[in-house]
Amino acid sequence: MKIEILGTGCPKCKQLYENVKSAVEQSDIEAEIVKVEDIEKIIEYAVMMTPAVVIDGEVKSSGKILSPDEIKTFLRQ
Repeated sequence: MKIEILGTGCPKCKQLYENVKSAVEQSDIEAEIVKVEDIEKIIEYAVMMTPAVVIDGEVKSSGKILSPDEIKTFLRQ
């Protein structure tokens, strides 16, 4: 599983990254977590608001900080 955190490095983006790390650790799954700060890459996903979460190429959330529990629901799907 590949999880991408889209954002320009703002505090919200950093918090979402930490929440994703926490959710992955709590779920005991194998996942590659990547921060994407390149605006061109973010535009490729057609994301209008950051931070955003992309799991295996599919945008799951944008414009808000998900809690670890919210992220875990995406990891189970």
